[in-house]
Amino acid sequence: MKILVANLGSTSFKYRLFDLPAETQLARGGIDRIGQAASACFVEIGSTRHESTQPVPDHAAAVGLCLEQLMHPQYGCLKSAQEVAAIGFKAVFAGKLSGVCIVDEPLLAKMEELFDIAPAHNPMYARAMRQLQKAFPEIPLVAALETAFHETIPDAQRCYAVPYEWKDQYEVCRWGYHGASHRYLATRMAQLLGRSDLRLVTCHLGGSNSLCAIKDGKSLANSLGMSPQSGLPHNNRVGDFDPFALPVLMRATGKSLDQLLQDLSSKSGLLGLSGLSQDVRDLEQAAAGGHARARLALDAFITSIRQYLGAYLTIVNGADAIVFSGGIGENSRLVREGVCRNLEWAGIELDAALNQQVEGETRISTPGSNVQIWVVPTNEEIVVARQAAEAIGGK
Repeated sequence: MKILVANLGSTSFKYRLFDLPAETQLARGGIDRIGQAASACFVEIGSTRHESTQPVPDHAAAVGLCLEQLMHPQYGCLKSAQEVAAIGFKAVFAGKLSGVCIVDEPLLAKMEELFDIAPAHNPMYARAMRQLQKAFPEIPLVAALETAFHETIPDAQRCYAVPYEWKDQYEVCRWGYHGASHRYLATRMAQLLGRSDLRLVTCHLGGSNSLCAIKDGKSLANSLGMSPQSGLPHNNRVGDFDPFALPVLMRATGKSLDQLLQDLSSKSGLLGLSGLSQDVRDLEQAAAGGHARARLALDAFITSIRQYLGAYLTIVNGADAIVFSGGIGENSRLVREGVCRNLEWAGIELDAALNQQVEGETRISTPGSNVQIWVVPTNEEIVVARQAAEAIGGK
């Protein structure tokens, strides 16, 4: 069974093609600058890579081009589009329509209703799904909602201290996100350590960021709340923020609520604090050169991770392992060192030498550390492929 997994950006389409149940990756590719005069396209099949530049007007055209690449008579790995059993999406938010769903009108309507909760994600996914339904009606579309893994979080950890009917009637609670990544990390750590009863704190750190407390393979807490703009600071999204500051800002700046929400979701986070960049690599370089606000952004980011880490150690009753993943978690020695600094009292000891030479999946704690520290590259796509296959009956 061949499953195409789609990862959408506002002007990008990245994909992987898997053959299940063997979970073999047959191909990967991507198209950037969708909607512009010259879109950059690539596909990797086996050891070969092919690149091209051509106009790609929308995501439906991107999928069409993807299928053309995969069926290419010289280097393709498909004979026809009918070999694709489903297209799986790492969709973000549809409220109580969580879990893994075949894409239908109620799901799309719910995603569109909640555009303002996930403005960087829901609009592009809903629009692309509608385009694909029309262009490829014979291929089932499957949405693996980011919130699904966190359905095991206890109510006391999910609810806000607001009038109860807000949660009961309006779905206002801590939903949690990055579910595919945290699910993969929990599964992979169970394989690496040969145990299913692990107590973990997994750190997905990249463009957007979250920590997850996991026990026995189940999510008990996630730092992201009602929206993906909450929790830790993100590349350009605010993280935790007191809503009572909004009236003050409206009076002081003359901006509307919508304008301020736009600032909080696109001009804040590491970008807002530093005034320089939303990329940790740029901030580390600038901070080393004496840029005070770059250093402030990094320090605030690390401090927030440490605060959630401390809280989550109490939730899982002490951890067996702390796991770093995502672009920052896998590549930033400075962030990992900052998060683990001076935690020997909690049995957490980072090996400085191992932390300097991370490559792929590796343990970076000292031999005497009671809590293991790991770097594990995440694989959200294989999780979505598994879920899509199950959803269409291919267990």
